[in-house]
Amino acid sequence: MQGKKTSESRTILTDIVLPPDTNYHGTIFGGNVMAYMDKVATIAAMRHCRRVVVTASSDSLDFLSPIKTGEAICVEGYVTWAHNTSMEIYVKVQAENLLTGEKRLTSRAYLTFVALDEDNKPVEVPPVLPETEEERWNYQTAQERYESRKRRRKTMKENLNN
Repeated sequence: MQGKKTSESRTILTDIVLPPDTNYHGTIFGGNVMAYMDKVATIAAMRHCRRVVVTASSDSLDFLSPIKTGEAICVEGYVTWAHNTSMEIYVKVQAENLLTGEKRLTSRAYLTFVALDEDNKPVEVPPVLPETEEERWNYQTAQERYESRKRRRKTMKENLNN
């Protein structure tokens, strides 16, 4: 199967944060941020494999900085690595002060998606061809994250049976 460049999956979403999107602190609800991240990751994964996909996991998500009413939320993601039927997608979220142009990182995470065929069975996905220094770093360190996820899933399954 021929590989796909990371630029082919890169997805960017920008939206303005309005009062209905925020909590009583005037900052965006964390669940809204998570939903944006999942949407961007879904689009990136589908662009990579041109298949229906499902979210399999999300690595820990830390909220580093709040996004306030009136700021833009900028969500960017791309497929970093593929393993048989699964894909790892790196998603970062930035806040942008639309008056000054200042941007700051507010959160980031790796999400894992599985590609499905017409019968909703996992199907093979193309390998990833990283292009930039950041993409190469994410690609080179992905196997370690994959192994960590496998261990975490195994532990969770074992704990469910106890």
